[in-house]
Amino acid sequence: MKRSCYIGELGEAHVGRTVTLQGWATRRRDLGGLIFIELRDRSGTVQVEVEPDSPAFAGADAVRSEYVLEVEGRFRLRPEAQRKGGLGDYEVMASRVAVLNAAKTPPFELDKGDAVAEDIRLKYRYLDLRRAEMQRNLILRSKAVAAVTRFLDGEGFLQVETPMLTKSTPEGARDFLVPSRLNPGEFYALPQSPQLFKQLLMISGIDRYYQLARCFRDEDLRADRQPDFTQLDMEMSFVTQEDVLELQERLLSAVFRDVLGVELALPFPRLSYREAMDRYGSDKPDLRFGSSFVDVTDLFRAGAFQAFAEAGAVKVLAAPELTRRQIDELERVAKQNGARGLAWLRRAGDGFTGGISKFVQEQAAALIGRTGVQEGGTLLFAAGEWKRAVTALGAVRLALRDLFDLAAGGPPFHVSWVLDFPQLEFDEASGAWTYMHHPFTAPHPDDVSLFGTPGQGEMRAQAYDLVLNGFEVGGGSIRIHDPEVQEKMFAAIGFTPEQAAEKFGFFLDALAYGTPPHGGIAWGFDRLVMVMAGAASIREVIAFPKNNRGADLMAQAPSPVEDAQLAEVGVAVRDSGAV
Repeated sequence: MKRSCYIGELGEAHVGRTVTLQGWATRRRDLGGLIFIELRDRSGTVQVEVEPDSPAFAGADAVRSEYVLEVEGRFRLRPEAQRKGGLGDYEVMASRVAVLNAAKTPPFELDKGDAVAEDIRLKYRYLDLRRAEMQRNLILRSKAVAAVTRFLDGEGFLQVETPMLTKSTPEGARDFLVPSRLNPGEFYALPQSPQLFKQLLMISGIDRYYQLARCFRDEDLRADRQPDFTQLDMEMSFVTQEDVLELQERLLSAVFRDVLGVELALPFPRLSYREAMDRYGSDKPDLRFGSSFVDVTDLFRAGAFQAFAEAGAVKVLAAPELTRRQIDELERVAKQNGARGLAWLRRAGDGFTGGISKFVQEQAAALIGRTGVQEGGTLLFAAGEWKRAVTALGAVRLALRDLFDLAAGGPPFHVSWVLDFPQLEFDEASGAWTYMHHPFTAPHPDDVSLFGTPGQGEMRAQAYDLVLNGFEVGGGSIRIHDPEVQEKMFAAIGFTPEQAAEKFGFFLDALAYGTPPHGGIAWGFDRLVMVMAGAASIREVIAFPKNNRGADLMAQAPSPVEDAQLAEVGVAVRDSGAV
């Protein structure tokens, strides 16, 4: 029999009518001859009551948790004293209960899913996805996809799919390789992003492109990373950086409005990379709360405290009163992020006690004036080479946020842009220059002449990151469209012409056939939905994710394959312990 509607669609208009519902039994209760069943589908849960003399009683008596049911009955208001609001005000008086399929006892209680070990939830993901929280997350994700599609279609974008099997190219992470049976000894790579293909689409005259692209990166995993993930990819021709930023602001605002009913304030605040690092120690700062750094390098430059006097930068962060145990934990965080230690002071009247107080007597008044630290409050210092100092103190800032829930008092969502990233950064491990984003990012027009000079480390890129609540949810740039500039970029990162041709010859050839100015951006779609849903991990907004070791516990992947399959593609497996 066809169901009347989803459970969540039931309401006042259905009272007194006979309805047919289909779903799962969350639980069954027997009370004095009456049977009560909580019936659930993806939209909601409603109580079903079965009386002893009802023709539905025999069917209801057989029901157990997670049985699949079809229920027919009269929809009615519950007695006033039993109403709980929403669907809790109503119930179905069953005239028929049919078991469409029985179920084994689940390995965990679905209504206690958050307390269940994640590996168990992932092993039985098809059961975990029945939980209301998971269904809400996937519904939110689906609505976000629909909102993106509506907006971009209205802006003249074309949805174009790009290849999943492509050439291995250096893009900053390890590729997943796929052996070619028809070309023994040669490999495809799964795409880390559609970067080259979307630029080729601009050369092709497509003008405005987008896709929800599947991407693959063989890298270490975190709560906001997966080896295979979804990227909202966009590219536009004949645009400036300002054009891209303005359209992205309107797009993100439309998504939040359509999906969450939240209005984002426009335009989004903008920070340069240098400012973000200097004030917050991160190129993706969480701006839902303050706690910016104060530079006090000058206060100690000629002082007797040698550790600060000789430092490239001395930054201080004002914090609430901290116990010694809390300070020790924050120092551990600072050391994990490159600092040698974490100096501290506690304000007492017009001076300081504890920590390095004996070294700052002359600077006490200035420190209080600059930082505004309150009585009993703590000052936390990082000193040393500028980037290392600010990065370490940035990690401490986030630890303080979590310790005192500092973001709770601010807006639920804060979006900002970080701009003017360095075009190149020096890699101490290799002793060479490398790109900060990717090698197709255009430098600021005023800085092109710095290629190949001692000052090339000061080059600014026309690159931009979209930051939401301390997460980078989007990143893009204006691209290099001049073949000569692209050659200079490759030379700056140590590629010989022959190496550039080997890796990117097809792309370099294409640039020479009339390439329009163009730029774009990619959103980390899983990460965006995670923040919108208030989830702690992107695994909570992906239907079938890998765990934090990159394994699919449900499908048991990765797994060995038969020798015959390996032989067919010309691959031999070497013992990892072999020399």
